Amino acid sequence: MDSLALIEAFGDFKDEKSISKIDLMAIIEDSLKTLLRKRFDSDDHFDVIVNPDKGDFQIFLNKTIVEDEMSEDDDLEIEISEAKKIDESFEVGEDYTVEIPIAQLGRRSILTLKQILSTKLQEHNNSLLYDQFHDRIGEIVLGEVHHIRKQHAILLDEEGNEFILPKENQIPSDFYKKGETVRAVIEKVDFKGSKPLIIVSRTSPVFLEKLLELEIPEIQDGTIMLKKVVRIPGEKAKIAVDAYDDRIDPVGACVGVKGSRIHGVV
Repeated sequence: MDSLALIEAFGDFKDEKSISKIDLMAIIEDSLKTLLRKRFDSDDHFDVIVNPDKGDFQIFLNKTIVEDEMSEDDDLEIEISEAKKIDESFEVGEDYTVEIPIAQLGRRSILTLKQILSTKLQEHNNSLLYDQFHDRIGEIVLGEVHHIRKQHAILLDEEGNEFILPKENQIPSDFYKKGETVRAVIEKVDFKGSKPLIIVSRTSPVFLEKLLELEIPEIQDGTIMLKKVVRIPGEKAKIAVDAYDDRIDPVGACVGVKGSRIHGVV
């Protein structure tokens, strides 16, 4: 498998996970250096050049020219008589650079490289996912119930992202069915091993605050202020509101005509 074919093997992954060409090339370079360290204990004697425009890469080995019969490592050194066959001007102590085709590293190394690439691509995706949802802590998300377990429910959004709704973050009266759509607020994002864990809540006061913002435009635009929200989830809640404009009745605006606005929240 040549270098271009190796990159193309990950084309579907790149498209699916929206990894930019530059990021993919950086991952390939890092993966190649990891492979070289595994194979040669160090990548110090190697230069890796990745060309994002052509979609290929090259590996160059810098060998040191030594006296005849003084080579201790044929992978990293070349004897002067061999070097002069290539170029008469070479001298002992100089570097001799040769390109190493990926196929020359052997089939096992290519398989190892594919495994390293897959791992690093997944790590990259996990890092992106963590950053994306860590920045969204406090936002309401919509998810479909995918699994119901004793200690938590697992929700999936439209993009297949997984949310964990722990039992203690569920309203006591909630009863979920697989396929049901559930709203919750992103409470925190942690790592479990290398995988981001997105924890959501329906009992947090922040969940109630965000629901009020969704249902009541005056809270969303700042005309009415939410001073404090306290609740016993599933039983009762108290909300303190105020308005910048004395002509506005903040409580009436939140309740709506015949409770129309607060009904949506309830």
